[in-house]
Amino acid sequence: MPGFNHTKYRPFTPIKMAQRTWPDQVITQAPLWCSVDLRDGNQALIEPMSVEQKKTLFALLVKVGFKEIEVGFPAASQPDFDFVRWLIEEDQVPNDVTLQVLTQAREELIERTFASLKGARRAVVHVYNSTSTVQREQVFKLNKQGIIDIAVNGAAKVKALADANPETEWVYQYSPESFTGTELDFSVEIVNAVTDVWQPTPEKPAIINLPATVEVSTPNVFADQIEWFCNHVNNRDSIILSVHTHNDRGCGVAAAELAVMAGAQRVEGTMLGNGERTGNMDIVTMAMNLYSQGVDPELILADMDEIVRIVKSCTQLPIHPRHPYAGELVFTAFSGSHQDAIKKCLDLYDPEKPWQVAYLPIDPTDLGRSYQEVIRVNSQSGKGGIAYSLERDYGLQLPRWLQVEFSGEVQRNAELNGGEVEPAAIWELFKTTYINGSFASVHLGPFELKRTTHDHIHAQLLFEDSMVEISGDGHGVMDAFVQALKAHYGLQIDIQEYSEHSLQEGSDAEAASYVQVNINGQRFYGVSIHEDTVTASLNALLSATNQFMVERYQAIA
Repeated sequence: MPGFNHTKYRPFTPIKMAQRTWPDQVITQAPLWCSVDLRDGNQALIEPMSVEQKKTLFALLVKVGFKEIEVGFPAASQPDFDFVRWLIEEDQVPNDVTLQVLTQAREELIERTFASLKGARRAVVHVYNSTSTVQREQVFKLNKQGIIDIAVNGAAKVKALADANPETEWVYQYSPESFTGTELDFSVEIVNAVTDVWQPTPEKPAIINLPATVEVSTPNVFADQIEWFCNHVNNRDSIILSVHTHNDRGCGVAAAELAVMAGAQRVEGTMLGNGERTGNMDIVTMAMNLYSQGVDPELILADMDEIVRIVKSCTQLPIHPRHPYAGELVFTAFSGSHQDAIKKCLDLYDPEKPWQVAYLPIDPTDLGRSYQEVIRVNSQSGKGGIAYSLERDYGLQLPRWLQVEFSGEVQRNAELNGGEVEPAAIWELFKTTYINGSFASVHLGPFELKRTTHDHIHAQLLFEDSMVEISGDGHGVMDAFVQALKAHYGLQIDIQEYSEHSLQEGSDAEAASYVQVNINGQRFYGVSIHEDTVTASLNALLSATNQFMVERYQAIA
């Protein structure tokens, strides 16, 4: 294919480390989270958010539990400036939430940034400049010292304005933009130059944010970069090390997780991953990954449907149905073997014990989802999913032999009609196939039972406007009814399987009866639901017999 030429690219150079320690680390505590939905996420939208959408999204971020929220780039955008002012002047920022704003390391932009924050209780001023080789050489056309001078001058301006406005508790943050494309020794050099200006302490640390502005390597290499940086930067105990990963290679979450293992204490990202190009690091996914490992994510994600609804409404972006944790279909299994395993595990699940259900890494109810979403049926589904649907919605506990038989009926129906088979359609198909389909020609009328050494039944069978009486003796009621049918119709009837259960608890509970019979060498299945157990059993047997009679009549015709 013309233009598709891999030789124009070069692999990212691995980091030379004699002893890396991050592979042996385990995340046992959530990092500090910073949402950048209202800034980084907003700039990536085709239509930037309106003021009302920003207000709605900010309220959601607070409700979810974010303590640091980057709300805009007020020096570059009047709407962002006005939104910051609204948050402060209308007292919309809870006491435990800190606003963060972004600015380039340019004097006039920094001044405008501080103007937007006037009156804030606490604020993070996030200043950055690009440091990568390609940015230095091709965009700014500056040498390393020229790039350091930009950062240092910006840091000095931030400090001067912070000192001039002591009524606000200021937190300094610096990002060497395109950190992943910056030589590691140079990234350390420029960060050291910035912190020399700010003089952070363990009691008042500065935030150093290392962004994978463009994801250029596998996540393990990014982790190496983070660990190398931690091992070489000055005043490590006075720095909160933050990362801001992007998803160009589809590994933004993995890179952030490995970065935390390598020493990062703070993670920036967006809810559900919106951002430039392929998106920012998805905080919901990373937080829920921690949750699934028994680690408190320190975010409240229990109402996932509300989160999805608000984010979609504010960003005008769809959420993929298979998006981790948040997607509509993420807990849904169509595969028959998956459905069968899920059903069996759910049947055995003990809420007092750790969660362990096949194919479900977490309990869907933790996110406000019901088990309605877990198993759905199409042509790829099997007996387990179909049985689960009928039990969940209609209380039927199909025996395995009927699950196997009915799954074929559902599959044929799905293949014929295409798409998903809704629970109501499964129920209608079940009734038509086994309970009251076109074969339901002969009905059970009044009957009498006498029990001595044998069981005796005398029953009326109703057919259209006529009635016949049949009688039989047997070992049990079902056997007696079989003998009566045999004698009247001249059939060879043998019960192969039988099962019954109540549909609800209590004295007035209905009973469901299932029967598999061999009639003249053919196998038929009958089902009946009735408040009387004996009546349900007899109707199930009569249902199977009716099916044979219809087939015999059609064969003769």
